[in-house]
Amino acid sequence: MTAAQGNGVLILGGGLMGLALAHQLARAGRSVEVLSRQRSEAAGFVAAGMLAPHAEGLSGDLLRLGQDSLQRIPGWVEQIEADSGLSCGLRDCGIVVPFASEAERDIYPTAPWGQALDRAALEREIPGIGPGWRAGLLFQQDGQIDNRRQLMRALERSCVDLGVRFQEGVEVLELLQRDQTLRGIRVRNAEGDLQTIDAREAVLCCGAWSADLLPELPIYPVKGQMLSLQGPKDALPRVIFGPGTYLVPREDGLLVVGATSERDAGFTTGLTPFGQRQLQAGIAALLPEAKHWPPMERWWGFRPCTPDEGPLLGGSSISGLWLAAGHHRNGVLLAAITAQLLKSCVMSEPLTTNEQELLEAFSYRRFTRALKSQTD
Repeated sequence: MTAAQGNGVLILGGGLMGLALAHQLARAGRSVEVLSRQRSEAAGFVAAGMLAPHAEGLSGDLLRLGQDSLQRIPGWVEQIEADSGLSCGLRDCGIVVPFASEAERDIYPTAPWGQALDRAALEREIPGIGPGWRAGLLFQQDGQIDNRRQLMRALERSCVDLGVRFQEGVEVLELLQRDQTLRGIRVRNAEGDLQTIDAREAVLCCGAWSADLLPELPIYPVKGQMLSLQGPKDALPRVIFGPGTYLVPREDGLLVVGATSERDAGFTTGLTPFGQRQLQAGIAALLPEAKHWPPMERWWGFRPCTPDEGPLLGGSSISGLWLAAGHHRNGVLLAAITAQLLKSCVMSEPLTTNEQELLEAFSYRRFTRALKSQTD
């Protein structure tokens, strides 16, 4: 008997969104089964873990969504840590965005939410910052979480302890439907055998690969390369979010450096000399002393992007199939609100007016509506 029978829900994808939602549904008493081809390829294991709706200069509904999620993250993390007994590595360290001039600083989309810094204040916040930056914004409310080493492991432990079942090495091949209603999932298991799993409720959380199962979804990969350096503990007190490069200091001195944005790379794997040189140039410009810190790791991943860089949340064109995909570079930030919204959808729980508005704003239908308005 699979989790999809009875009151069970299938989670298609074992990345951050899949685990976050599985955790919330299991806490609510639902039977949950996670199907994952290879959890290590998920963006949640690759991202730097910035919680930065303001530092990233988001606007409109995406800023609202990010701010809502940011407010929920402390309580969400507290749940995960209580259920798992593990730390998630949440740090309320603040993020500094540097600028070449005060004029550039003052027109930044989220400048009203930040503290304006001149060069002297910038140096106080980021000792050793490169000489090319003359001004900055400090977003004290933004922060980070150690998703790669701590959050993902804590979520996995929480899910297992709550009875979530995992099938690793399972490739979802096809959504089976009748009369636009979900009936099952066609998969290939780790032994290469084809199987059909009966399913009436499922959530699509396949990240950059989501459109393989539902081609109408405008989700495509944007490759990113990253690296990490081992710096002295407390050498960098805050995250630096520079143009094209960001530096995220972990509590033990590890410095996560990201990330290239390769929109034409498709699913091409591997590091490239050009991408690594780009990261090194960013380090030299933002924090010159870090050029001399020893390298630890280099890796890459694929962001699930949509045309407006906002996620797809809520219902789909198939009854019984829910969407939690397309989070682009804000997946870690948006995990808390995504898990809550999708849990409410699956459980048919009442929504607040704000939650209803957010689900409408990030419905997959916004793209079909936009296409229709262009043709009218």
